[in-house]
Parts: sequence; structure tokens; C-alpha cells
Amino acid sequence: MRRLLNFKQLIIALLCCSVFITNAMAESESVRLKDLGKFAGWRENALVGYGLVTGLAGTGDSSSNKATRQSIANMLAQFDVAVSPDDIVSRNTAAVMVTAVLPPYTTTGDTLDVTVTSMGDARSLSGGSLLITPLKAPNNKVYALAQGPVSLGGYKFAQNGTLAQKNHPTVGSIPNGASVEVAVKANVLSPEGKLTFTLADADYTTAARVAFAVNNAFGASIADPRDAESIEIRVPDNLHLVAFMARIESLNVEPDVRARVVVNERTGTIVAGGDVRISKVVISHGDLKISIVTDNTVSQPIYVRQTGRGVRTQSISNSRIDVDEREESGYVSASNNTVADLIQALTQIKTNTRDIISILRAIKAAGALHADLVVQ
Repeated sequence: MRRLLNFKQLIIALLCCSVFITNAMAESESVRLKDLGKFAGWRENALVGYGLVTGLAGTGDSSSNKATRQSIANMLAQFDVAVSPDDIVSRNTAAVMVTAVLPPYTTTGDTLDVTVTSMGDARSLSGGSLLITPLKAPNNKVYALAQGPVSLGGYKFAQNGTLAQKNHPTVGSIPNGASVEVAVKANVLSPEGKLTFTLADADYTTAARVAFAVNNAFGASIADPRDAESIEIRVPDNLHLVAFMARIESLNVEPDVRARVVVNERTGTIVAGGDVRISKVVISHGDLKISIVTDNTVSQPIYVRQTGRGVRTQSISNSRIDVDEREESGYVSASNNTVADLIQALTQIKTNTRDIISILRAIKAAGALHADLVVQ
């Protein structure tokens, strides 16, 4: 009787564990709304500028680069030094393009990382320093100023025809090399007092679930999906904007994704969801291997009493053809199979990855694969 009770307790414990695991799996499928998209107006801004890198050890632009010589002359003119561009022959300067990314929210004095790339025939930017360079946005306004020593992840040295190079010495970076001069604030709130949340992957089902989750969390119909990508959310008058947005971003939503199978023929990689369905299919997989083998032997004369010009050793080549034909087939009998079941069945009959990719493409062509097949 005691053993029977212990057995019953074990069964109950296993059932409780299975329920706990099922709930945990269900909870793990939900994703924060913050990871599914962003609010409209929250975007980064690209900055670009033209400048000069000086202090190079003869690895800068050559004298044939007129733009660099003209830039040096213009720079010296600002310090009341009048020099003709034709008189500049130094290779210690290189013309560069400077790029940076301005975050959605920045204040005056914030620093940005910048990338410096050579635009002339400079051999290396190693040891150079960027002169003060204004960084402009597409609206032609200056938002930051960049300056400082250029840091490289490589080098290039050449002497008497011997070359030693690592990575790209004509591209460098300046950590915290730009200072923001104009504050930027993202405008996420419309004049009507509404927010627009945009999904990274447009989907009608996911948009409807996001609107339902927002309305359920605040107990009012404040969210309305406009299309497959945008959800319009009205900000209540009694809530602070920052706290309201933080609460929306922390909501959990289970996104609906389209069935997709991604194959890479170069690397033989297959990535698919475990629940991607296929219809009832029959797969015949065979392999015919033909090899031609040549056996080289030597014919040695025996029982010869007298040797002469016609008696000698003869080399003989015997060729044979070996044919190895393996007839193997796999049959998927159920009507609701998944790609995971198919790959498992093909693996049991020792099908390699590249053949599996060909089979998936054939199944898609036959209309039995109910997913998008992406071939990279």
C-alpha cells in the first residue's frame, strides 16, 4: 500500500512538473514590445564631414592630388599664411572623410565615435591626427565637431620592394572624437497627442495582438492598429509620457511569424522553425557511384633457355569498372509532418546536407512545403 502511494505521488509530481514546463515554454514565447519595434520618430541621424589628417610620416596624399593641396592652402589661409597650392609637395597630409552617428537624444557636449577614411592616394593614416572637422547632417547643418589622433587597427610598411601590411591602414577611428554642438531631441508625440509604434516585421496578426495587449494593460481602447506595421496609441491625460512609454515597452506580446525555411548552399546550412508543416510526400533518394580502376602488372617471362632481343619484361594494364548503386528511399506517411520530422527521416537514411537542400527545393516546387523557402 505504501509503495502504491509513493507511485501515485510520483505521478502527481511528474504531472506538476510537466504543467510547469509547459507554462514556462508558453511564457518564453512572449517577447517584450520593446524588442518587436520602436516608436515613430525614434531614429539615428548620419553625420559626415571633410577634413585633413596631418602628421603622417610620408604616407599621405601625393602631390598629384589637387584636392589635398587646395585644402592645405585653404586651411593655412585661415591662419594668415598665403601659400599657393602648386607650392605644396608634402606627403604628410591626407584628405579624409569623417562619419559619425548622432543618437535620437543628445545634449550639447556629448561625445561621439567617428570613423576616418582616406579619399586620396594615401598609403597609411598611422600616426596622423585629424584637424577640427565640422560634421553635417543631410540638412547641411553642423551638429558636431571632430578632432583628435587617429587610431588604426592595422599598418603598412614598404621599403625597397618589400611590403608588410595588416588590415586596412587607410581607415581609422577616433573614440569619443566628436563633440556635439547642437542638442537633438526625438519627436515621438504627434500634435494630436498620439504615439505610433512601428513593428520591425510587418504582420497584421502581430499588430492586432499589440493593440490588444496595450488596451488590456490600461483598461481602455487607446490603441488602434492602422495597418500591418503601425499601431496608433493615444496618450491618456493623467499619465506622464515617459512612464507611459516605459510601461508600453515592457508589455509582453507573442509575435506571429511567417513560416520560413532558410538554406545556404555554400555552407550546407538549413535553418527552419520546428513547426513548419509539409504535406504528405514520398522521397526517393538514390546514389550511383561509378569508378574506373586500373591495375598495372608486370609480365615476367619464365622457362626461357636462351635470351634474345625479343625476350623482355612486359608491362600490362588491366582496367575494370566498378558500379555501386544504392537504392534507398524514405516515405513520410503522416499528413501533418514538420520539416524537423522530414530532416530526421532523411538523416536516418544517411542523406547529406546538400541533398537535403535539393529535396527541400523539390518539395517546395511540388507545393508540399508550406513555408517560404529562402535560398542564400
